[in-house]
Amino acid sequence: MAASTHRLARPLYEGLPWLYLLLGAAALAGSYLTASSRLSVVLGLPGLLAVLAGIVLVLRRGGYRRMRTQYDHPDALADRARDDFPGAQ
Repeated sequence: MAASTHRLARPLYEGLPWLYLLLGAAALAGSYLTASSRLSVVLGLPGLLAVLAGIVLVLRRGGYRRMRTQYDHPDALADRARDDFPGAQ
């Protein structure tokens, strides 16, 4: 399967983890302030998942960027992947 050529604009791509964190925190706060226990769960679980997704994305991107700076040729990993898997991009 070929890689998709659809890309997000860089500002949107860079802001997604922070958007997940913000919306997740808002959902958790709404869950805490809601009187209904069912609505609290309905808001709380997705909020918790959004916060976790935001944290994971921030940490993974930071680790990837730190790893890339350790190489003399930062695109060496992408070049190697293209050589190993010619159909993938």
